[in-house]
Amino acid sequence: MSEEKIVFCKSGGCTAKLGPGMLEHVLSKIPKKKDENLLIGFDHADDAAVYRLSDDLAVGQTLDFFPPMVEAPYIFGQIAAANALSDIYAMGGTVKTALNIVCFPEKMDLNILGEILLGGNSKVTEAGGTLAGGHSIADVDVKYGLSVMGTIHPEKILANNGVREGDVLLLTKPLGAGIVLAANQMKEASAAAYEQAVNSMTTLNKYAAEVLSGYEVHGCTDVTGFGFLKHLSEMIGEQYSAQIDSSQIPYIEDAERYADEFYLTAAGQRNRNSVGSDVEFSDVPFWMEEILFDPQTSGGLLAGIRPEDAQSALEKLKKLGLPCAAVGRITKRREKKILVY
Repeated sequence: MSEEKIVFCKSGGCTAKLGPGMLEHVLSKIPKKKDENLLIGFDHADDAAVYRLSDDLAVGQTLDFFPPMVEAPYIFGQIAAANALSDIYAMGGTVKTALNIVCFPEKMDLNILGEILLGGNSKVTEAGGTLAGGHSIADVDVKYGLSVMGTIHPEKILANNGVREGDVLLLTKPLGAGIVLAANQMKEASAAAYEQAVNSMTTLNKYAAEVLSGYEVHGCTDVTGFGFLKHLSEMIGEQYSAQIDSSQIPYIEDAERYADEFYLTAAGQRNRNSVGSDVEFSDVPFWMEEILFDPQTSGGLLAGIRPEDAQSALEKLKKLGLPCAAVGRITKRREKKILVY
């Protein structure tokens, strides 16, 4: 692996996303074309678009790219690719092809770009997909990601808004990566915490999705830049509420201390501003609030599953090696959309 390093960007990974409120405002002004074969569009803030080609075949399309959040080019490429591929898994799909999206300074060492692309290709290959090309432009900062195409049966789509009252919420990766990366940028993160964050971000959601495919999952999303609580809010919409047991939230252990020491991100505060008024915290410490608002890069799947299947699915998920848990349940609509206790 190359010893070359990327210049760290102050808002790398999914912290570089536009704030959810700003994005919602812009998207609300774009006309929506009626097409009966467009099964999932941008009207439900879902993870990927899904278009039906026949009665038993649909394609999922997504793209994601961002600046670096780690200095090792190969690892950055792996994280960016895993993050983009995740959207297909969140929809219940199978990855087929991917295209590189590259922004790169003309005066930077091309070996760095080569390492990024090798890292990305390694994850596309692990996903069972084929890297089929891409597009590059000259830019002042490095940015990388993928456009991904996958396939799915039209009747087996895991939309993010399909949850039902009583569903148990399973989270397949730990939270806190954004806080750890913020501490690492200030040279304050422990080697162990940083390694945990990188291990989580480079792990494909393919394996968790394979476990969940054996159960009746009513709704699913991946937890990324808008943080756990905003993605949960999008899942439950206006029809339901959710109760979250903060004692069950899996997180990178050192993130507790870093949050208390205010190693936070601007994106996390935008997430708080966006969804905070919909959340009731009951005896929850500040550091846990911040972890729940923390923007994740290549975060885990958040799935609503039947209560009778939750324990079995969780046992299988734990065998994958990452911290995961049943973190709450969907309830009938309350005054506040989300109760965290």
